Amino acid sequence: MYQDLENKMDDDTTELDTVVDEKMLLPKWFALQTLSNQESKVKAAIQVAIKEYALEDVILEILLPTEKVVEIKNGKKYTRTRKFYPGYVFIRMRMYDPEGKILHGPLSIVKNINGVVRFVGDREPVELKQSEIDDILTKVEAIGGKPVPKITHEVGETVKISDGPFLNLTGTIEDIDTERGCLRVNVSMFGRLTPVDLEFWQVERFTGEEN
Repeated sequence: MYQDLENKMDDDTTELDTVVDEKMLLPKWFALQTLSNQESKVKAAIQVAIKEYALEDVILEILLPTEKVVEIKNGKKYTRTRKFYPGYVFIRMRMYDPEGKILHGPLSIVKNINGVVRFVGDREPVELKQSEIDDILTKVEAIGGKPVPKITHEVGETVKISDGPFLNLTGTIEDIDTERGCLRVNVSMFGRLTPVDLEFWQVERFTGEEN
């Protein structure tokens, strides 16, 4: 269906010369700049357009890298979604047809989706370097959908325990394990310092003397 759109492009659209290098016919990764907080809507709209215009063989993948972040507010644990690259959506698509001509139809469909500002590039989309997309995909794979605690503490900081059997005790952070989301805190019990392992959300910054 998208071929029909080729005849409806504006007069200022120019066609490229026939592509000789067959590598140019392969799908490539491109970056789309979006309006603020419109990334998810853009991704969803592209998915709809793929079905509506039968673009399954042109647009192969849409990537919006995110991670789940655990935060503590007023003593309660919250999970929110944080974008790795705010204002951007990544798309893997073909830019040329088998004759080496640019696919103006699909390109125009993506450009005109609400929330899309532009393809990253000058006058034409510029494909991402392999190292750039590899870095993005590595970050996504490393997270693996697991919630990541938001680190607001540092080694040597004094904290107050807000949950669990050591409630209201204060101690000093000895170690931070970001992979497990845990802290090792030295607290004073029975007249001596004792290390205890706590999750990030079980402590809060100590701001003054205990009553």
